[in-house]
Parts: sequence; structure tokens; C-alpha cells
Amino acid sequence: MLRLMPVGDSMTIGSAGDHTWRYRMWRHLCATYGGPFTLVGPRETLYDKAADAPASYAYADPDFPRAHLAGWGEGWLHMAPLIADAVRTARADVLLVSLGLIDLGFYTNAEQTADNARAFVAEARSANPRIRMVWLPVIHNVRAADDPGFAAQVALFNELLAKTAADVDEPASPVLLASVPRDWDLHTDTYDGTHPSARGEHRLAAAFADAMHQGWGLGGEYEG
Repeated sequence: MLRLMPVGDSMTIGSAGDHTWRYRMWRHLCATYGGPFTLVGPRETLYDKAADAPASYAYADPDFPRAHLAGWGEGWLHMAPLIADAVRTARADVLLVSLGLIDLGFYTNAEQTADNARAFVAEARSANPRIRMVWLPVIHNVRAADDPGFAAQVALFNELLAKTAADVDEPASPVLLASVPRDWDLHTDTYDGTHPSARGEHRLAAAFADAMHQGWGLGGEYEG
């Protein structure tokens, strides 16, 4: 059985009432992947904005493998120390990673964030030397649209992330860099300038699905 672990921040955990891109990805693979698979990870909840805590199970459709390693306000800095145990316990084969916005916004600059991505790889491989990964670059949000300095850090980090992916890519443990959805629109692809709307969820799922299909022949092209 192929075991995929979504790893991310608020765009991945989602909040109460969301489907999440994790659900959209699961539906896509049900239709296109020829073998058994599941989503794995140490967490299952959505973020509850009213409680200000990851305490909700109120998925728009809860009938899917809800496991993940994602957290509201968490980034590469937070996930690097957790990933080895998560991979080992869940016996993950593939990591679908969307991180960086929180790091750049609150904790680390572009260079430091890239260093934490490299540390994440080392930790993941310590638990599974054959782990495969797909990384999604940081998508510009409303802050990047309004703050040129922050936008420059996002652009620099995405350059460094691409270089890091190339540096750490190995035949036994490949790292794919997904493409940011073309013409991502803050008005239609998000509901608040950052977090994905239903349309945005499909586009995030497509970014991962298309990378795996093109890079590894896994599943098919996304049709959402």
C-alpha cells in the first residue's frame, strides 16, 4: 500500500467546514491510481477558528483518510523536528509538503528557511532512507501583494528551495518540485487572501498530482 503524508501549514490542515486539498487529492487518486493507497500522519483534525485550536472534525466530507502532519501557524522550522518520528510511526512512503509562508512571515529569512528545508530532508531520511517527497513552493498571498519586501523574500526562498531540491534529490529518495498553480488568483482561489477556497483546494491538489504523474508516472493528470 502506498502511504502518502500531507505536511503543511494552515493551507493544508484547513479549518472547520473545509473539504481541504487533501480530500481533493484523495478523490483524484481514487480515480487514477491503480493500486491501494492511503493518507497517513499523526493528526486528523481541522483548525477551529472559534476555539483557536486544531480541535475540529467538521470536514465538509469526512469520509476519507484524514490523517496528516499539518498545523495552523507551523512551518519548516516546526516540522523538521517532528518529521522523523511521524515518518517512522506512519511508515510513510511519500511526503506532500507545502511549507514556508509562516517561516518567512514570522520566524526566519529565506536563507534560514531553506536551511530548515534541508534539515527536514535529513530527518525524514533518517526514518526512511527511501522516502519520496514533493515540495510546493510558497504561493504569494495578500501580504506578498501589499509588502514588496515580503514578496522579495518569498521569491528568494522559492529560488533557494528549487536549488535545495536539486541538491538533495537522490535516485533512492527523489525530491520533486511542484509548480505553483499558474495565475493563482487571490480573489477566486482563496477566501481571505491566503487560505484556499474550493477552487484553490482543487488547484493545490492538482499541483501535487501533476508533479507525481509527470515525475513518477503515479496516478493521472488532475481533472478537478
